[in-house]
Amino acid sequence: MDYKSITEINELVKSILESEPILSDIYVKGEISNIKYHSRGHLYFSLKDENSKINAVFFNVNNKLLFDPKDGDSVLIRGRINVYPVSGSYQIVVSEMKQDGIGNLYVLFEELKRKLASEGLFDREHKKKIPRFPEKIGIITAKEGAAVRDIITTINRRYPLCEIYLFPSLVQGDGAKENIVRMIRKANETDMDVLIVGRGGGSIEDLWAFNEEIVAREIYNSRIPIISAVGHEIDYTIADFVADLRAPTPTAAAELAVKNKEDIENYLSDAVTRMNKALTNKIDYYSEKINKYKTNYIINNPMKMFDAKINSLNLMKEKIIRLSKIFDNKNAELKLLKERLKQVFINNITKNQNILDQTKLKLDLLNPTNVLEKGYSIIKKDNKIIKDKKDLNIGDNINIIINNGEVLSEVKGIN
Repeated sequence: MDYKSITEINELVKSILESEPILSDIYVKGEISNIKYHSRGHLYFSLKDENSKINAVFFNVNNKLLFDPKDGDSVLIRGRINVYPVSGSYQIVVSEMKQDGIGNLYVLFEELKRKLASEGLFDREHKKKIPRFPEKIGIITAKEGAAVRDIITTINRRYPLCEIYLFPSLVQGDGAKENIVRMIRKANETDMDVLIVGRGGGSIEDLWAFNEEIVAREIYNSRIPIISAVGHEIDYTIADFVADLRAPTPTAAAELAVKNKEDIENYLSDAVTRMNKALTNKIDYYSEKINKYKTNYIINNPMKMFDAKINSLNLMKEKIIRLSKIFDNKNAELKLLKERLKQVFINNITKNQNILDQTKLKLDLLNPTNVLEKGYSIIKKDNKIIKDKKDLNIGDNINIIINNGEVLSEVKGIN
């Protein structure tokens, strides 16, 4: 029996596939997944549809593309099928590639991003501050893998004072989004200071759990500040936009969560130096003041100051006594002046009373009513006193005023 080697089989498959005319120049439509750029200018990715996928390579892509391909892009490709005998795998070697609209996952990503942004879930005012010196850090990721190892190693190296708690979760595939939500809720029942939520790199499908709406809303509702750490630096998920802080990688998330112990030691050393300098300056300042006090005349001769105050007080007492005597003299003068003024007022009042009495007597003599009491009368015409008979005419009505009344008369004759 003729046994074939593995190499012979792979070479046979290679020759059969590569000799098939249909496969030597084929046109394929599919969605890019797990794309990787090589430093030499090559592009490696998977091409898939709803049910299958195939590996693809595009050599020396520089100046051959009119767009920047990324995971989720739907593309139209021309190429040939190639077999790599070493691994027994086959792939499509791309010669031409152009866009064919936008992949379904990317459409879903953009729709959810717009929806949550309109609701304010990405707004900066909702971002919680990451504590400067956390004591307890929770990690929500797969319990095995490079991501959790990188995070724990980085934290222990930079800041070994804090405690690390792992909340293991599925990070891709069926049930991943529900598992992530459950772990965030569980962590919020503890006294964690900060949470790191994420995973390592992968295709857009691998990272899709972090693009789910329920995960985004749970991150937003978390009481504990959350740092997202999903994929590599070029990967962005909905979780990155809603988290309180986004890290480009899991390792970077650990660096953002804790300070470097060397930086802290340097900071504390500088703080001690600054405090010592400030304390020395204070000591020098008060020492100088104490020296000034030591040479102060008053402080060194307190009784001198007391004697000066006693002398000043005695002088003030003597001055008060002198002023008191002056006050008594002035008070006696004031009383004498008051008596004199009182006598002057009395004399003036008596004098004025006498003048008033004399004036009253003269007025009484001139008062016409006093004449009426003696039997005389006053004649008035038109309310004017008649002094001459020329002022009267026969028939005039006149008023004759007597002592106790008034008589109305008519002039009958004038003699």
